[in-house]
Amino acid sequence: MNGSEVEILPSAKKDLLRGFDFYERQESGIGAYFVNKLSAEAQALQFTAGIHSKRGSLFRVKSRKFPYWIYYAIVDSVVYVSAVLDARRSPVIIRKREKKEQEFFYGTDDLDA
Repeated sequence: MNGSEVEILPSAKKDLLRGFDFYERQESGIGAYFVNKLSAEAQALQFTAGIHSKRGSLFRVKSRKFPYWIYYAIVDSVVYVSAVLDARRSPVIIRKREKKEQEFFYGTDDLDA
């Protein structure tokens, strides 16, 4: 989707803030690096959206620098980033959040849809 608009939704911004807090506790400055890298990867979806694997009706792409998944949907040629999830978390927690994001966009939490 060359040149599509990318919007990072409040839910994804909260995820980025949680990641910032985690990495900043590890070492000063790493939190800002995390946010900058993940935000840049999300913005790059303007050129690559739609080519990634899907979980239900949502696309997801793995960050190149951090163990995080970026979840997004494409609606009317706009890329909506809805979640930025730590891939090291429990699969049960990740699946629950995937279902929540799926329901937000498509009115169903069926990941097999």
